[in-house]
Parts: sequence; C-alpha cells; structure tokens
Amino acid sequence: MPSEPAPEVLALVDAIKAHFPDIGGTVTDAAEARRILAAGPAWPFEPPRVGSVVDRAIPGPEGAPEIPVRIYRPEAEAEPSEARPPTPRPTVVFFHGGGWVIGGLDTHDPIARALCRDAGAVVVSVDYRLAPEARFPAAVDDAYAALCWADGHVGELGGDPCALVVAGDSAGGNLAAVAALIARDRGGPALALQVLVYPATDARPRAGTRGGGGAGHFLTPAHGRWFDEQYFGPDGDRAHPHASPLLADLHGLPTAHIVTAGFDLLCEQGRAYAAKLGNSGVSVTEGHYPGMFHGFFGFPELLPDARAAQQRVVEVIALTVSGRKKSGEDGGRAG
Repeated sequence: MPSEPAPEVLALVDAIKAHFPDIGGTVTDAAEARRILAAGPAWPFEPPRVGSVVDRAIPGPEGAPEIPVRIYRPEAEAEPSEARPPTPRPTVVFFHGGGWVIGGLDTHDPIARALCRDAGAVVVSVDYRLAPEARFPAAVDDAYAALCWADGHVGELGGDPCALVVAGDSAGGNLAAVAALIARDRGGPALALQVLVYPATDARPRAGTRGGGGAGHFLTPAHGRWFDEQYFGPDGDRAHPHASPLLADLHGLPTAHIVTAGFDLLCEQGRAYAAKLGNSGVSVTEGHYPGMFHGFFGFPELLPDARAAQQRVVEVIALTVSGRKKSGEDGGRAG
C-alpha cells in the first residue's frame, strides 16, 4: 500500500475538508455541525435519474416518533416476455453515514439514486434519529423498525420478497450490520444480502485512534472520538453487540459484501468484520481500495475507484438475488 494517497486524491480530500465542520475541534455542538454541513456547496453533478422519488413517514419503534424515509423506484423496464422474463427487483434498505450525528436523506441522495438506477432496485433511504438528541440505541431501534416496515410493504414498494437487502456506509454500515444481527436473532426479516461500506464495527475506546487503522484521511481520530461521545454519551455500552457488531456471534448471518479503504480510520474494523464473518461460515466478499479514504464511495464522478466500488456492489446484489431465486434460500431467518 502506498504511504500516502495519490496527489489528485489528496486534492479532493482537501476540497471536501474545506466545507466540512471541524468536528471535535472548533466545532463541538451537533446542531452547529449540521448547519455548517447544510450550508456547504450544492452537489455539482447531475443526480442519477430514477423513475420516482417519494418522501413519506413510516411508523417508528413503539413509543418513538415516525421515521422519515425516501423511496426511490427505478424506471420502468421493457415489457417482459417468454424470452425476457421479469428481473427480480431487490429492495435495498439504506442507512446513511455521519457518525450517527450528522447526515441525512439529502447528503446521501446521490448514492441512493445510483443504487436504484444501476441495480434496478427499490431503495428505502432511512432518516433515523440522530445523536446526541437520541442516543444509542435509538438509531438501532429505528433501523430495525424501518427494515421490518420495508419487509411488510415489499409488494407495495414493487420489490421482490426474496430480495431484501440492507446497506449503509460508515455509521450507516454499523446500523446495517446490527439490523442484520437483530433480524437473525428475532427470526426475521429474511435478508438476501448485507452491504457494508467502510462500516464502524468496534466502538470500544482505544488509545490514540478509536481502534481504526490507516492514516485517518478525512475521518480523523478526533472526529471518531467526538461522534462516539455524542452517540453513546457517558453511559452507553460500547461493547454491546448492537454497538460493536465485531464482538457479536456472527454465525447464521446473510451473505455480506464489505467495502474498505486503505487510508480510512475504519479500515481495520471493516476488514476484521469481513474476516470474522468468513470464519463464522458466512459467505462474504470484500472490495478493498488501498489508495482510497473514508467517504470515497460517494464520489464516482471524480474517482475511478468509487465507480468501481459502486459497480461491484451492483454486481453483488444482482448475483446474490439471482442465486437465491435459483436455490430458494431464505438466508438471515433464524431456524
């Protein structure tokens, strides 16, 4: 692995950092961090075209507020025929990143659109409750509630009941992994696949870096510590499997695809999770991009590796869905 990202990659990181709040440094208030992020420049590229985008609210966990979601449907396919039967349409429940504190439906709209367009999938992007206003496990509860709602409404959404996928990046990758764990432990929903993009899998405090690897380009140790402080507060159980899925029993989980970046504070966590999944008998593939940084997945217009990573996710979704249709599996449901 190179000692530093390529110059053009470093230039992009610097450009991103210029409009990103100095979290854990001069910015310590979550509301201020969100204001700075919202005031940043608009996305300069044409968003991927999809068939329809609808915002709505769905029921939250018992006693909790409704959860805003954004539902993306792909453009209509050509009429099926005997020679061209209808393609199974996956439903992807997607959780955005942002350290459980920032981010939302708008920040991850381009990723959700790309998954919808390129995978031909219905995408349900979930605006779960953020910390510190709602600390752990509020986001986890919302994530599982949204997954159950999508499963119960898959026909209405135009999805295939055998092709339910959970996905997310960073903190959202953590929630996707944890939602898969809970689905296994509670007997459903049955998942075809989990897609974890540079997921946070180990929240235990460590000396110096929060337990990640890499040089911390873009996501720094100070960021990681501040995010964790907001999410867990002084009393949150960071070793709970729903906080640190790396510490969970991973047997019986659905197929996984994990994306990692070499210059990412969370690289070692993602790779360790992939290894433990494999050692637990779970089918897992990993897309590792040695020269990339935390957040690279959202820049396919600028980074060939981001385009490749997104395309690989699309391929894995297609392969997993077609494989399940042939085998009749119902992975992820406890037996």
